[in-house]
Amino acid sequence: MMAMSMLRFTPIYGSLLVMLVLFLAYRITIFRRQEKVGLNDNNASDKMRCAIRAHGNAVENIPLALLLLLFLELNQLTPWLMHVFGVSLLIARGLHAWGLSTNSGTSFGRFYGTALTWLCMAAMAVVNLLIIFTR
Repeated sequence: MMAMSMLRFTPIYGSLLVMLVLFLAYRITIFRRQEKVGLNDNNASDKMRCAIRAHGNAVENIPLALLLLLFLELNQLTPWLMHVFGVSLLIARGLHAWGLSTNSGTSFGRFYGTALTWLCMAAMAVVNLLIIFTR
């Protein structure tokens, strides 16, 4: 039976990504108060709609990415690769949030944040499968 060791990587990146999600949620609260908009965003400004989508997109993508990162850690992936994936996720989600928060159309941050997020998630999925099928 394998001894359980303490997780070292996923809690770091998970905590930092949660801080990003909380910051994005806080921005929506500020917009709602300033614009006096409740649950319905029909009367919201474009900036508020962008803030809502930046938060929503983070909530849609981060949990799956963290789950993949957790699987890699539980399968004892090399520490430097754990950091590569974790830092890549932080950069990707930060870029996306910044890009979508500043522009409702296409932007550098939105495009590259999405691309890096998807690339990172796909790479983690492939590495997870390789670990399982090559043992």
